[in-house]
Amino acid sequence: MMTFSRRGFLAASAAASASLMLPARVRAQSPALTLSATTRTIEVQGRAATIMGLVNARGGNGLTLDPGQRMQVDLTNALDRDTIIHWHGQIPPNSQDGVPNTNPMLTPGETRSYDFATRPGTFWMHSHIPVQEVGLLAAPLIVRSEADLAADRQEVVLFLHDFSFKTPEEVLTETIGGEEHAAMSGGGDAMAGMDHGAMAGAGGMQPMGGMGAMAMDLNDFDFDAYLANDRTLDDPEVVTVERNGRVLLRAINGSAMTAYLIDLGGQRGRLVAVDGDPCQPLAGTRFGFAPGQRLDIEIDMPADGSALPVLALREGARERTGIILAPPGASVPRIPGMSETEHPAFSADLSQEAALRAATPLPERRADRLHQVMLGGSMSPYVWTIDGRVWGDQLPIQVRSGERVEMTLHNMSMMAHPMHLHGHVFQVVGLGMERIAGALRDTVHVPSMSMVTIAFDAGEVAPWMLHCHHMGHLETGMMTELDVTA
Repeated sequence: MMTFSRRGFLAASAAASASLMLPARVRAQSPALTLSATTRTIEVQGRAATIMGLVNARGGNGLTLDPGQRMQVDLTNALDRDTIIHWHGQIPPNSQDGVPNTNPMLTPGETRSYDFATRPGTFWMHSHIPVQEVGLLAAPLIVRSEADLAADRQEVVLFLHDFSFKTPEEVLTETIGGEEHAAMSGGGDAMAGMDHGAMAGAGGMQPMGGMGAMAMDLNDFDFDAYLANDRTLDDPEVVTVERNGRVLLRAINGSAMTAYLIDLGGQRGRLVAVDGDPCQPLAGTRFGFAPGQRLDIEIDMPADGSALPVLALREGARERTGIILAPPGASVPRIPGMSETEHPAFSADLSQEAALRAATPLPERRADRLHQVMLGGSMSPYVWTIDGRVWGDQLPIQVRSGERVEMTLHNMSMMAHPMHLHGHVFQVVGLGMERIAGALRDTVHVPSMSMVTIAFDAGEVAPWMLHCHHMGHLETGMMTELDVTA
């Protein structure tokens, strides 16, 4: 997909430096980038498949911006239906956030111009209509920093998605079937027989309420394939990297409903950023993330010059996907798309979140306002709620611009929820009853029967969406507004 060599970085750095020397009025006249929300064809398991995408002027999916480059883009809707595109993790003016509650839909054939300052890091963009995101109307959005250009490492983007040969409408209809579908797919029994009492997070934290009494649900729908840069392990992308070199893996979970563990085999990596914001390096060989989240992982290639598979393991199941990092001349292994045993449940474990620390945390400040937000729902009827309400009957969460807000997300359901807040960066400051000085994020995964507390400074006066990034949950109403007033 998108790779950047060290030498390419040096050339890009020189070009970027030269452009920054231009007068502001000249830079402002630079032509806008173009994106098209359209259909495209890929091959999955030997079959042609028509999916959606956000295609740039060169025919690739997504955008990469240089340090300091504004998001100046003309977005054209080349689909036969209305759409709206959200710039996930960026903080544009609310009028450009790409959400249907405050922005008009983009009609077929219409072109709309966007122009806002960007935040550096690993981000993505996607339709804010669940059925379209299931249909892969999503793409990477990478904003490089000066530090990225100066670093002696190669960048590799890993974009993950779950895929079905069924139409997106059929996928959501079957998912929303609740218990009938859960029984058919085995989703409701994904953790049956496991020792839930042994699954404590960091510091011995247990999910609230004791999951042993009920089975936690992990996977609502069994997709036909799990894609890494539009490909499966039947024909994975092989990325050429330098022998003994260093790689920055920018992993994006663009999946509609699937959480993964990024597995490096025996090779240790360093998690250096989550959701676009740097964190204190966290070493490991496996790192988990939920839909909407991103991981930046530094990897030193094996000293013997061998290839390194980077696998994404579907949680609580055997399916996997991934790419291969291969120095010139290295033998490329063939890896089946199914593991021999089921993978662990990332959604049941807070230990990674508990270990993360922001590189630059929020300034110390007492909270001006506290909110308790209840996450609820069930498999039958398949309805998911915030504070007992669904979208359309939502009760907005009231804050004032400039306030330090602490929000505790109580998950009283039997599924985990990746909760995404628009227009803000927040810090994870509590897991259960334990206070931490955690990572900066825009999407936090809240396990079943658990609670997570986040802190943020309320921004622009506007209604900002707060919702679950599992498309089945979003489709059935798990969304509300953060109403920021003056």
